[in-house]
Amino acid sequence: MIGTIRTILGLLGIVAITLWVIVVQTFAMKTGLIDEHRWPRWWHTNMLRMLGIRVHPHGEMARERPLLIAANHISWTDIMALGSLGHVTFIAKSDMARWPLIGFLCGLQRTIFVERDRRRKSGDQASEVGQRLAGNAAVVLFAEGTTSDGNFLSPFKSTLFAAADIALAAGKVEKMYIQPVAIAYTRLHGLPMGRRHRMVASWIGDADLVPHIFRLLREGAMDVHVSFGAPVEYTPGSNRKQAARHAQEEVRAMMIERLRLS
Repeated sequence: MIGTIRTILGLLGIVAITLWVIVVQTFAMKTGLIDEHRWPRWWHTNMLRMLGIRVHPHGEMARERPLLIAANHISWTDIMALGSLGHVTFIAKSDMARWPLIGFLCGLQRTIFVERDRRRKSGDQASEVGQRLAGNAAVVLFAEGTTSDGNFLSPFKSTLFAAADIALAAGKVEKMYIQPVAIAYTRLHGLPMGRRHRMVASWIGDADLVPHIFRLLREGAMDVHVSFGAPVEYTPGSNRKQAARHAQEEVRAMMIERLRLS
């Protein structure tokens, strides 16, 4: 009964804040009369409240720009956790652009869509990310290329790290920064989740989104830790594969630490 009530109230809250942000953000993007960067962050913060997810930041998002944030990926709620902590641009799979409502909401935050399964387009996709970086943006790259169950870290894919080289080649900046960020879901109703219960937070592969939303609404009271590593300077002489390996090692270390302390 309590779970049902929580779900209904959460859904009503999600609908209300989403409708509000659609109206305000659309107005902001079309007119430029109000700051379009404010409302996505507001939406992420309030969505987390409706879902009952508490975010615990460790460190802070680097202030240097351009910035490529290299993070692990567990669930769609990772986007909200990071989006609530600063103004960022996300990279998402191209098929999300066609999802009802979700694709529209992604557009309101100027998400970069890529086709990760088509290698021949990887250069064009890295170019788009690179151009956005050259404009002094902070871009989030979920470097594993897919989601995991939150208990382990998959190898980081270096392909989109090429965006850093393209941003530098554009000639608008002489250097940029790559910041490793670890996301770890640790507690459910105040109790350590453990390997099995961490599956409540994870959204893996082609799992349906709507049932997962309902499950999170029904459960509520979940803790996620976002750990920010030290940003690493990336210059024309840097190697993207080495940068990807370094980011992977840093994220793994921070993730293990948070899971151990939970």
